Amino acid sequence: MKWNHWSGFLTALTLCVFILTGTAFAAFPDVAAESPCASAVAEMEDQGLLSGYPDGRFYPARTISAAQFVTIAARCAGLEPVPAQTNHWAAGSLQAALQAGWYDWDELPPTGERFNLPIPRQLAVKILMRAFLPEVRGDYLTESRKINDFARLDGRYYEPVLAAYAAGVVTGDAQGNFNPTGSLSRGAACILFQNVLKASANGGQPAKTHESVPTPAPAVGTAQGGVSENGWLQVIGTQLCNEAGEPVVLRGMSSHGIQWYGQFASAQAIANTARQGANLFRVAVYTEEGGYLSNPDAIFQKAAAAVDAAIANDLYVIVDWHILSDGNPMTHLEEAKTFFTAMAERYKDSPAVLYEICNEPNGNVTWERDVRPYAEQVIPVIHARSPKAVILVGSSTWSQDIHLAIRSPLSGENLMYTLHFYAGTHGTELRQRLDEALKAGLPVFVSEWGTSRADGSGGVFLKESGEWLDFLAARNISWANWSLCDKNETSAALRPGTPPDKVWTQEDLSESGRFVFGRFR
Repeated sequence: MKWNHWSGFLTALTLCVFILTGTAFAAFPDVAAESPCASAVAEMEDQGLLSGYPDGRFYPARTISAAQFVTIAARCAGLEPVPAQTNHWAAGSLQAALQAGWYDWDELPPTGERFNLPIPRQLAVKILMRAFLPEVRGDYLTESRKINDFARLDGRYYEPVLAAYAAGVVTGDAQGNFNPTGSLSRGAACILFQNVLKASANGGQPAKTHESVPTPAPAVGTAQGGVSENGWLQVIGTQLCNEAGEPVVLRGMSSHGIQWYGQFASAQAIANTARQGANLFRVAVYTEEGGYLSNPDAIFQKAAAAVDAAIANDLYVIVDWHILSDGNPMTHLEEAKTFFTAMAERYKDSPAVLYEICNEPNGNVTWERDVRPYAEQVIPVIHARSPKAVILVGSSTWSQDIHLAIRSPLSGENLMYTLHFYAGTHGTELRQRLDEALKAGLPVFVSEWGTSRADGSGGVFLKESGEWLDFLAARNISWANWSLCDKNETSAALRPGTPPDKVWTQEDLSESGRFVFGRFR
């Protein structure tokens, strides 16, 4: 261990061990007593090793940055800041950690460009193992078998991660995954600190009190606000995040085809949706069925008006190229390029706009032959004009074959894969596919789902819908419900005859609408 201040280290370690055995107090109002991180957060706050935000909250589900993580590690180890190359608030601590050999120059360059980014889990574990348990080793054959996604681990992190498993600092998630390149929430980081400090006090033996670092935090405490709060979105690992790198969840409504029900994509209808707590609106631009291809200029303007209304209400908005009866996205490839060129140029400076480039490929269509090549041509059209935009990509069989995308995923940044379901038709098997996709590292966005059967009628299947939404919430997955209209079908959110130009009451909502609107927050 490259360490020249043993007395300071031992003193600080004694302090840290004390906090792990002392009495924990409720430090922050947003850290529930039953939360897995509650005692770790309270104990560390009590000893001044971490602090909350100016509003008095801790925000345990927010992503911890490299600067925050290393600074806390340095406090626990009694590592004093040293002169650094930048004026960043944490630069002195990070420079000291670099000089102590906790990490290498290229992992967190002292020039500071990565200080505010989320710290990858594999790097976080390396730092703590080098700082507190440098002599511990883990047997490759024994420990690697505990890590289902071991193949995703960068080779330079084998030694510290295997050692962490051997010491009981990390045990992985419920599926046995370590998620090496994923981020850590603030609450999960506190548990990680607590585990490594207890293992240090036990001479490197496994800590028994706490479970190891949980998977990325559930939706409770995750950012759910609008564009003004979250800014440009980005995809980090499998998680949709805001501009600050914090996990964010979008929940809202999809319009029906704007050529038929455009009145429910009006400024008032979208304002009503925002008032109910949504932070997302999806504009369904049908290609055929009397949609865009029948009258490109008029439908484009109608779609743009809906996008503008969503932006005015601080909502994120999905521009949905809604292929359906045309089936194969390659059928209208050139028209799609023209459409998305114009849309991306119009909204290139807006952080609010996401692009869904193929709603539901179906029929004799495959991911490898049709959807993937289509996406590889349309994505560059959008990113050439709006490089930071999040792009959503469907799959064959009405965007249910997400498991096929696992075999040959797309290359590029800020890409997500859509999954569509209807609660009266789809259940466990499709949820398993979604979990398989996450396990394989594919970020998922449920850009369309309904409370009915897949044909839009039947039900309303409230029990099954609740199971689905709880499942999505536990995984921080964003969604848009089908659909905001007064059509006489059970998936419609409004009762037949509901006026689009008034403020809606509960009496205006259908059974489906009351359920869905109640789940926006």
